[in-house]
Amino acid sequence: MDEKTGRAALVLTGGGARAAYQVGVLQAIRHIRGPRPGNPFPILCGTSAGGINATALAVYSADFNAAVRKLSWIWRNFCASQVYRTDAAALLGSGLRWGSALFAGWAVRQTPRSLLDNSPLRALLERTLDFNAIDQSIDAGHLHAVSVTVSGYTSGESLAFFSGHPSIQPWRRAQRIGTRARLGVDHLLASSAIPFVFPAARINREYFGDGSMRQLAPVSPAIHLGADRILVIGSGRLAEEGRQRTDSYPSPAQIAGHTLSSIFLDGLAVDLERMERINETLGCLSEAQRAAAGIRLRPIETLVISPSQRLDAIAGHHRESLPPLLRAVLRGVGAMRREGSTLLSYLLFEQSFTRALMDLGYQDTLARRDEVAAFLRLDASV
Repeated sequence: MDEKTGRAALVLTGGGARAAYQVGVLQAIRHIRGPRPGNPFPILCGTSAGGINATALAVYSADFNAAVRKLSWIWRNFCASQVYRTDAAALLGSGLRWGSALFAGWAVRQTPRSLLDNSPLRALLERTLDFNAIDQSIDAGHLHAVSVTVSGYTSGESLAFFSGHPSIQPWRRAQRIGTRARLGVDHLLASSAIPFVFPAARINREYFGDGSMRQLAPVSPAIHLGADRILVIGSGRLAEEGRQRTDSYPSPAQIAGHTLSSIFLDGLAVDLERMERINETLGCLSEAQRAAAGIRLRPIETLVISPSQRLDAIAGHHRESLPPLLRAVLRGVGAMRREGSTLLSYLLFEQSFTRALMDLGYQDTLARRDEVAAFLRLDASV
């Protein structure tokens, strides 16, 4: 690490299929960096689908440009069947299980675990990621740390599993824990287990679900892992939309989409606002004054890149790319209508949609080339 520039971290948030936007941002960063070797982000932190992207970058951290190329190929050629089963047996079976539980619960001994079966995602991760490479990259100095955040269904705690340099210590804060672990497929499946949609994953003695749930401080793991500057890539617009008049009762898909947006977006906005206030306060004190007062906090440089367009609106344009039977199922809960497209945007793992998000992420980042170059400590003319 260069003591003058500090250690940079990349924080990738959750959002299901929306995480394709992150890959477009990474493509633009690769373009801005040019052919420079190495890894510009020695600290990688991810949650939900962002945790999968972060871990993939960690696996290939010896060569950032190659890592981005591999991620880009996967996301540009995605189809929903690579993430969850879309065949008739799986979808109809899920419908029967949920219907039986709702209408004949007294006679059903086992409750359904999720709406969708994400066993294809497990197969994809096992096939494409060599988790042993993470420790090898840490030992070689290509990577300082990587973390994946999950949410405990029993404890109610937000837990960041991390692999990193031996100097990094575990942490415990109110409802937030950081613990050292050898990352594997189960950690990624747990972190991306959207409630009700995908099944929880058991790790050690507890079942865990999507890490965005109850994640009060999404940026916190990066700071605990030693970051001095943080690039955050969001999965939705952080600016508030104005209220609009409506006379129709919200559909189940609209309610579900609103709930997921609350889980994936609200915590990040609050945490970034809190960090900005802390930085402003610390900026009023010199380093000597902070030391004399026993203030252990330090200013953290932060750059946030988030979509310039509504991703749910983009999803609405690509709804027909889903398999016909899945479209029928989603139509039943209102996800194929305009007001239900938020839910659709989290599940639309189809290349027409993911490519559109990647293109948006690429253009949004190039539009902020000078800011990105300054954050990466590059000559802005590169």
